[in-house]
Amino acid sequence: MIAGFIPQARFTTAMILFVNMALFLASSLTEAGRALSMAGAMYGPVVFRMGEWWRPITAGFFHGDVFHIMMNSWALFDLGAQVEELYGTHKLIFFYFVSTIGGFLLSGVWSNHPSVGSSAGIFGLIGVMIALGVHDRSSLGEQIRGMYTRWAVFGLVMSVLPGIDMAAHLGGLAAGFGASYLAGFPSAFVDRRDTLWRVAAGICLAVTLLAFGRMFLKFLAISS
Repeated sequence: MIAGFIPQARFTTAMILFVNMALFLASSLTEAGRALSMAGAMYGPVVFRMGEWWRPITAGFFHGDVFHIMMNSWALFDLGAQVEELYGTHKLIFFYFVSTIGGFLLSGVWSNHPSVGSSAGIFGLIGVMIALGVHDRSSLGEQIRGMYTRWAVFGLVMSVLPGIDMAAHLGGLAAGFGASYLAGFPSAFVDRRDTLWRVAAGICLAVTLLAFGRMFLKFLAISS
């Protein structure tokens, strides 16, 4: 059974929010920033036909307008802190990375329109919490499962509105659920697998940095 917890913004969640806001301000206030967001947005044809592999990663850190980033920041502030509190920093990084990629890959297959936003990763964290409720057979687990299933249903219903990427939400939700379900129940004790999670998180961060570096080279190419 899971002990109760109070959501609080922890370091990793705060850093994701900081990067999102910095990139949003850059892309909103300057022409160079707008070009940078074009180089980082998910766009299926250039990913699958031209090999611009970094886009399913970098797209998760850009946003289209103020309402977009404010809504996503509010959701991420709560969900990121909860998942980080329960599973730890390394698993949060892994879950968010896998969910963002899973969401935007499905988006690229589903649609030929550019897409950005942290909602793929956010829906992945919803999937993590649903999987947690599935693992926990207690009444609290049932409540967690029910609450976050309602979050998912509400979010997917809202995804039918114009301009919202339903595929990214579905892909992120499925990827987050799958990754969390395979990870198992969160443990308060250190075991041998913690080293594996640290390595996995390190790989995710390294690939993310490499993706941003490749995006920046693309930005320089289209800006010159």
